[in-house]
Amino acid sequence: MKNKLSRTEAKEKIEDFFKGIKSQSPKEIKKIKKLAMSYNISLKELRKKFCRKCFNPFSGREKIRIKKRVKSTTCQKCRYITRWKVG
Repeated sequence: MKNKLSRTEAKEKIEDFFKGIKSQSPKEIKKIKKLAMSYNISLKELRKKFCRKCFNPFSGREKIRIKKRVKSTTCQKCRYITRWKVG
């Protein structure tokens, strides 16, 4: 039988996970994302810390471009380009 978490416990677990995200594997990131979805918790700014496609954490070596109020981040592993609106 699976151990049920309360919503606040799930939030705390997600926050603790993202404090050390650079040392996490894509499999663990996918698991935490599913946990957030199952408890209806929005990741908001935390979504920008990993690739949308391959779930690899951004390490600081990814290519970042800002053009016409759009921030483009290119993943080093899969070359997927993630775009975010800036201010």
